[in-house]
Amino acid sequence: MILCPQSTEHPRGKQCQRLQVAKMSTSDKERTPQLLFVKALASRGRLEAITQQMGYHPQYLDSFLRMQHYLLHMDGPLPFDCRHYIAIMAAARHRCRYLVNLHVLQFLRVGGDPQWLRGLDCIPPKLRKLSEINKILAHRPWLVGKEHIEKLLKISEQSWSLAELVHAVVLLAHYHALASFAFGCGCEQDMCPEGRGVLKLTVPGSLCFCEVGNGCSQDLLHLNRKRSLDSCVELESLRERIHRLQVESETREEMRLPEREEGLDGEILGPADLSCYVQDPSFGYQDFAQRDENQTQIFRVQDYSWEDHGFSLVNRLYSDIGYLLDEKFRKVDGLQSCAMAKRQGCDHATFKRGIWNYIHCMFGIRYDDYDYAEVNHLLERILKLYIKTVTCSPEKMNPEMFERFWKQFKHSEKVHMNLLILEARLQAELLYALRAITHYMVS
Repeated sequence: MILCPQSTEHPRGKQCQRLQVAKMSTSDKERTPQLLFVKALASRGRLEAITQQMGYHPQYLDSFLRMQHYLLHMDGPLPFDCRHYIAIMAAARHRCRYLVNLHVLQFLRVGGDPQWLRGLDCIPPKLRKLSEINKILAHRPWLVGKEHIEKLLKISEQSWSLAELVHAVVLLAHYHALASFAFGCGCEQDMCPEGRGVLKLTVPGSLCFCEVGNGCSQDLLHLNRKRSLDSCVELESLRERIHRLQVESETREEMRLPEREEGLDGEILGPADLSCYVQDPSFGYQDFAQRDENQTQIFRVQDYSWEDHGFSLVNRLYSDIGYLLDEKFRKVDGLQSCAMAKRQGCDHATFKRGIWNYIHCMFGIRYDDYDYAEVNHLLERILKLYIKTVTCSPEKMNPEMFERFWKQFKHSEKVHMNLLILEARLQAELLYALRAITHYMVS
């Protein structure tokens, strides 16, 4: 089983201590969502819809923000503009305009060439060579083999280094999975005609973390009467800081972006047709059972696992990213889902394991120590349909499907389900890609 046990100590030892979150006091824990939102807004200049959704689970959000910040903004093998363009390529595979637009803006902010936004024909050949592995990882990761790695690493002027390739693979897998989360939580539908996300300035202090049907309004500030006056003042101060940062960011954006729009005929959000960013747009998910059994075998975790193989390889070729990914896997495993599990008549660990293994099963990954007959007992048919759609074909999601999905549960529990989908899919893609890299290295 890939899900890591919940523990106060990181299983990787002392090397990971510098990446651990410092223990907080009780008052700090109460303010965690607000502080994380301020942190996200200060670094990005906006409070993204995905960040707001993940705010229902602040312990996970903290790990997510740190991993994504490291992936995009810290020292690494790839240039900053290439990182954002790879994110665009990955999100475009699932036609996720929300993520594409987000990273088009980031691409321009870090000095990316606006001509690249015209499509794959206008980017360097080295970057274009990623299109094949992007296509396969997004839809049928079991087809990735060492021949794909050899093609990218073949010595030439446009060849990739192993470190660059690992960085690129983590970016691709991350944004394929994040597209699933965006569609699954309805972020993609929360767009205005120009393609920008329409978000209200809110923090958890002004968000009501329960269903609107319970008579709670998200437009009012709900504070616990037991909180002290000091806590109220601190919360108001945080809200004012968020507002000030957002106003300053919008001012800077208005001053900078027009200069970078030259050559794009005044458009900053790229083409309306996202197919210009993908190779073979018609290529999509196919049930693993329909594969050519002579070419593709079942992936057995006992032979290649994240803990025993993937973690050490990715961490060796791209320093520290393994710790940050592993922490995210552990954090999502530590989230509680008592209400969902109670409905199925089991404990939350059994319920989450069923979901995780079901997602991996759709990608051909099997655990010899698991009875897959349990999946049909644990997961209702409508839930299995929802999971499969969000995991394999998120672009087919619509707001009605999300609203129909378990109406009796709180929104935070639906977000929890989508976090499980995000991490299980991410790990599945990484396992296939890292195994192919391992086979290349030992051949």
